[in-house]
Amino acid sequence: MAALDPASLAAVPISYASCSLGSPSDPPPLLDRLHAIHVGSFSAIELSFPDILSYGATLLGHDVEEDNYDELCTVAADIKKQCDERSLGIMMLQPFSNFEGWPEGSDGRKDAFERARGWIRIMQACGTDMLQVGSSDTPLEKLDKSRIVPDLRELSDLLKEHNFKLAYENWCWSTHAPDWKDVWTIVKEVDRPNIGLCLDTFQTAGGEWADPKTASGLLEDVSKDELTKRFTQSLEQLSTTIPKDKIYLLQISDAYKVPQPFSAERDDSGLLPRGRWSHDFRPLPYNGGYLPVADVAAAVLKTGFRGWFSYEVFDGGAEGKGQGLDIVAYARAAKSVQTRLLLECAGQKLDEGLATR
Repeated sequence: MAALDPASLAAVPISYASCSLGSPSDPPPLLDRLHAIHVGSFSAIELSFPDILSYGATLLGHDVEEDNYDELCTVAADIKKQCDERSLGIMMLQPFSNFEGWPEGSDGRKDAFERARGWIRIMQACGTDMLQVGSSDTPLEKLDKSRIVPDLRELSDLLKEHNFKLAYENWCWSTHAPDWKDVWTIVKEVDRPNIGLCLDTFQTAGGEWADPKTASGLLEDVSKDELTKRFTQSLEQLSTTIPKDKIYLLQISDAYKVPQPFSAERDDSGLLPRGRWSHDFRPLPYNGGYLPVADVAAAVLKTGFRGWFSYEVFDGGAEGKGQGLDIVAYARAAKSVQTRLLLECAGQKLDEGLATR
């Protein structure tokens, strides 16, 4: 890995996804997580829509419907106040899913744009200017692929009315755009100044290098040497083809090798295998995972990008069954991971010993 100048990495800002601190199956109350993220010396959060719903039930004393945007905006405004009190910005609202590609006139398309307008209201209420859109995992037979670019164009234009931007992420279980190359091709075709990429170490390495359906935990369509060569070439292409200003953030996490290879079928909740893997098996780097996280991060930094590194981990333990976590210690460990990761990207090493448990 070619070295990067450590001095150039010193000002990389760090964020933490609100939904991803604590056990994925039983997260602590939002205000406890905001406290831990603040104590961990992060600058901002990614605000997760499910956290608006859960905090809303506490704040308002009743469950909040997902389309009751008046109440959702009330809750989002209070979350902004809570973040302000803890010196935390709200870097992004996420995850906006299954938006693009619904056939013209379909109920799916009507719902997608109703949600978009409602989420824009939430963005105004919580004071963020960026919306994360994940590449859809709707079954392809239900989509009109010719609508994907026009839909994202229309959403970009809706956001532009408020000086907002769209961070498009490749979810590695997406049915139409699982790789960084796929979403970068789409972003170029959308051709709007306020759409860019949300890149992710898990989504990139977990899609192009690893596979939870195999005994090795790796893609097995080629030899290990060929796989490494192919992945290295992909990262070199990323670092030389994406302009730095078209990368809006890099999300950071690793992955555990699953105890038993997953079935290729969707699970009872409809998740594809990599989606299930993402949900429960994503620790901090240097804490039991096996993905080449630093290689992905270094490739992104080689574009000249020095924007947000955002920690989004779903650490259900190596068995994926959940675990008790000290969330303050975990947030502090994540801050230490950032230091170690940037040093590794710059070709240096930090002493071992980061612990989160």
